[in-house]
Amino acid sequence: MVYVDLPEVGDSFKKGDVFCTVESVKAASDVYMPVGGEIVEINEVLEDSPELVNKDPYGEAWLVRIAISHLAEVDDLMDADAYKAFIEGLA
Repeated sequence: MVYVDLPEVGDSFKKGDVFCTVESVKAASDVYMPVGGEIVEINEVLEDSPELVNKDPYGEAWLVRIAISHLAEVDDLMDADAYKAFIEGLA
């Protein structure tokens, strides 16, 4: 990653909305909200160190923290194993 465009604290999004854009040397990609909610914190470290997304995506490179609008939407999310199986099924 060479750039991460994060939303503002206080912005609200619905499930499936684009809330962020990440850019690599070759492409830019939209990032979609897995659940609806309000942004309560952004990872400002990524503004100066977007490469953390490559190095530590499950730790220091979190993007945003949200206050979830509808907790029932969490039930539709996949865990890591289910997502891996989903991706392998696309190949």
